[in-house]
Amino acid sequence: MTHSPPSPSQVPGKSPPLPLVLPRVPQNRPRTLFSRHCSRNFGIGQDIRPQTDLTRFVKWPEYVRLQRQKVILRQRLKVPPAIAQFSHTLDKNTATQLFKLLNKYRPETKQEKKARLEALATATAEQKEAAKDKKPLFVKYGLNHCVALIEAKKASLVVIAHDVDPIELVVFLPALCRKMGVPYVIVKGKARLGTVVHKKTAAVLTIQEVKSEDQRELATLVNAAKANFTDKYEEQRRQWGGGLRGNKSTQMLRKRAKAAGQSVNAAALGKL
Repeated sequence: MTHSPPSPSQVPGKSPPLPLVLPRVPQNRPRTLFSRHCSRNFGIGQDIRPQTDLTRFVKWPEYVRLQRQKVILRQRLKVPPAIAQFSHTLDKNTATQLFKLLNKYRPETKQEKKARLEALATATAEQKEAAKDKKPLFVKYGLNHCVALIEAKKASLVVIAHDVDPIELVVFLPALCRKMGVPYVIVKGKARLGTVVHKKTAAVLTIQEVKSEDQRELATLVNAAKANFTDKYEEQRRQWGGGLRGNKSTQMLRKRAKAAGQSVNAAALGKL
């Protein structure tokens, strides 16, 4: 019976030999942040996932979806001239001048009115007679109030918001202003008009009177209003809005026309 020699692990006081480890051959490829060969693991607790644009996958709130769908519908459907005229708004430079003037005549707040009346009462008590209170000049707001001023021909300039909802509230105002000979402008943003009168929104504002130093500025705005809106009323009364195709539909028609060997104008393709 033969005996095999004892292995090193069985020899007392001797540790087993270390496993053979081959040296790693360095690769010549540069490892940069943007190199493609770096394999990464995007599991839980592993590499950080790169940021991607997830806008398409966001479930937007209902009011956002509705207002976006409304914009698209306004572009696709034929819009009658009475409503389409509200898409022609005052240019940016003139609108800036207009709002500078409007901000000079902002209505007083409750605190300012209270302070003015208290000062008036104090002056009256000291002089033992009623002091004359000259009512300050303010921008007028409120649909019924503004319509009454237009009908009485007391308005110097009427400012209408382009995005009033429902639009029927102000759709008659351009025709009424033209009939009464009152200059009007259509500007962007009922919220912007609202900030002038300390409200969230305002459909229409009216300038009735201004101070003598602002007469020239008002005259410039009135001339711009007549040139851009009153004089172009008949032209805009015949212009329908909307009727624009989407991008996909336009490209599909262009592809069909190219396949059929037809030459189609790009402007004609874009309209329904």
